Amino acid sequence: MTHGFEIVSQLDQARGRTGVITTPHGEIQTPAFIPVGTKGTVKSVLPESVRDLGAQAVLSNAYHLYLQPGTEIIDAAGGLGNFMNWPLPTFTDSGGFQVLSLGVGFKKVLSMDSANTVESDVIAPGKDRLAHVDDEGVTFKSHLDGSMHRFSAEVSMQVQHAIGADIIFAFDECTTLMNSKEYQILAMRRTLEWAQRCIDEHARLTKDRSTKPYQMLFGVIQGAHFEDLRRKAAREIGKLDFDGFGIGGAMDKETLGTIIGWVVDELPEDKPRHLLGIGEPLDLFVGVENGADTFDCVAPTRNARNSALLTVEGRFNVSNAYSRGNDEPVDSECDCYTCLNYSQGYLHHAYKGNELIFPTLASIHNLRFTVSLVDQIREHMLAGTYFEFKRDWVERFTTGRYAKKN
Repeated sequence: MTHGFEIVSQLDQARGRTGVITTPHGEIQTPAFIPVGTKGTVKSVLPESVRDLGAQAVLSNAYHLYLQPGTEIIDAAGGLGNFMNWPLPTFTDSGGFQVLSLGVGFKKVLSMDSANTVESDVIAPGKDRLAHVDDEGVTFKSHLDGSMHRFSAEVSMQVQHAIGADIIFAFDECTTLMNSKEYQILAMRRTLEWAQRCIDEHARLTKDRSTKPYQMLFGVIQGAHFEDLRRKAAREIGKLDFDGFGIGGAMDKETLGTIIGWVVDELPEDKPRHLLGIGEPLDLFVGVENGADTFDCVAPTRNARNSALLTVEGRFNVSNAYSRGNDEPVDSECDCYTCLNYSQGYLHHAYKGNELIFPTLASIHNLRFTVSLVDQIREHMLAGTYFEFKRDWVERFTTGRYAKKN
């Protein structure tokens, strides 16, 4: 079998499960955290290092790779994995989020100001609308050079087939919690129509490019924080001939588990579910328990570049005075290259001096911490000790010495 999904075990009294996703470039043991290499690179970290820290796959972005270097270059190189020297499985998201967030300039908030917010009200202050959505697709202006482009369901499939990732996502209209329910309904209808068009174009391209490895196509579930919309979207997308599903859209942390649960309860059990854009430690527990199989997020590397580091005793900023001259590692229980070889004092110095080594060392640690956490979650699920592990881990993370500094 070159592709597919197998459920290995199920959590008692919860939706969570362990499993195996099989791709042409290897297996992914789930649950799994997938580091983000937006432009074909995990920022400041070598692909070899990403592999050494335990990552089973990486996710890149179709929008960014389409604009630079261009999909024809990646296709000619033999696909994304060959292009970036990554021999393991790869994901690409459809570009829908970036087309709309970068092009429209969404406010970066997760709560609605008003139930009557309309689509034109979600433009961030000082931003111009650079993307225009219609039933056929999205016309947008490149954030790089101002050139105009057009993405549709068919174009997104063509772009992602040229990039050649093992797992790709259907093109969807990504909304925010700022949008009104009426607009969420419109976007959900568009996303459903685009989903079938993606399936049709995916089938055509798979046949035309039959010498290439098979790419699994995941449908995307939207619907914001509305239960009726989330359930309807999941039921309708779940009926279509997808290989798996992505749970997308902005979600409040307080309702994250509830929303995932709505969606999972409506989806077929025998296909994998990817939670898009979630990667904070406590959110990973919520996602796993409610049935998500894989996760991606830029948080580990983005936070690292801003000096925020994760430990078993909480999160702290190595830029603070506490770390100056401190000869302790970031996390004495971490086995990453950074913790084994560098002190907090050195990282503090490198950050304050704007040394290029800092984002590399900090990102290696946060990535290893996050990948390892989900690996531990999976191991305890298999061993039947997940809930005890969660209780002890969360208690320590939220009350440890670094947690108290925040």
